[in-house]
Amino acid sequence: MTSKLPELINKPLIIGSKKIENRLILAPMTYLGHVAFRELLDESGSRNLMFSEMCSAGRLPHENRRTSGYFKWRDQETRRLIIQIVGSDPDRMALAAQRIETEGFFGVDINLGCSAKGICRHQQGAALLKSPQIAVEIVRKVRRAVQCPVTVKFRTGWQDDSQFPVSLAVRLQDAGADALTFHPRVAPDRRARHPKWEYIGLVKQAVRIPVFGNGNVFDEHDCLKMMESTDCDGVALGRIAIARPWVFTQWGSDDPSPDDLHRRTAMRLLTLTEKHFDPLKGLRRYKRYASYLAANFAFGNSLFNKIRIAADYEQIEAILTAFFDTNPAVLKRPNMHFMR
Repeated sequence: MTSKLPELINKPLIIGSKKIENRLILAPMTYLGHVAFRELLDESGSRNLMFSEMCSAGRLPHENRRTSGYFKWRDQETRRLIIQIVGSDPDRMALAAQRIETEGFFGVDINLGCSAKGICRHQQGAALLKSPQIAVEIVRKVRRAVQCPVTVKFRTGWQDDSQFPVSLAVRLQDAGADALTFHPRVAPDRRARHPKWEYIGLVKQAVRIPVFGNGNVFDEHDCLKMMESTDCDGVALGRIAIARPWVFTQWGSDDPSPDDLHRRTAMRLLTLTEKHFDPLKGLRRYKRYASYLAANFAFGNSLFNKIRIAADYEQIEAILTAFFDTNPAVLKRPNMHFMR
């Protein structure tokens, strides 16, 4: 354990009108940061701020939490959960934010970071970085529509220009954003290059609101280095949170972790996924998780391929049992080949 890290992350932080007790947060991730995974985090002892899967602003005002695949939550997590919305129309985004506030969530997050073709094709997510005036107007409209915290997750832009995210961060702050999560990669970069953490420091220096760094934090040494080198207020954990969910409690404590965490986590998430989703949606999400699980092991490729073609939960349970009974070798650092 890096002894300085618990001291840095176990500090309260004010976001808008609300307070969080810990500076590690679960980054928003579609198909991964879902209600079943968040329940797993709660069971592990985590009380950190969490983000939902990406939700469509157009659908959200009338979405039914019982049947929705994305706008789905447990009442116990409401006050620590930020709902992320994606869209391009400021008025629709504001209506979605009002629904979020009505349900009692911690806040609303505006997606300016997703670079998936299906999202950008509709001028949403990272595509809005090409039209920053619309992005700023969205934040302004949402801010006027709600009293709860408004946060924004964004990228460097579509070109490697350190001044663009700095300028945009100031404009987002002035439009009413209460906190920013910054992933310092250009939008077309699907993690092919290391994120430029120094840009996080530039953004932090330019604004008064909290800034969470995001990108390539895979162990406590990475986390400490990001916080110390950029002076960011906290760290949004993405891929490592899925591969090793216990990091939220482990990095904030000097207590040793049990040896069977990988097995218990994989099995428990299977049960929770079956609990919260119908078989089609649940299997899709668990198979997405399987690549992050496999990243932990020296010979994870076989595990991933078997889960990928499994027909149902029973087959996956049998695959997991057989795999863990062999006492597989655990990697100190996850295999990046699976973490894409």
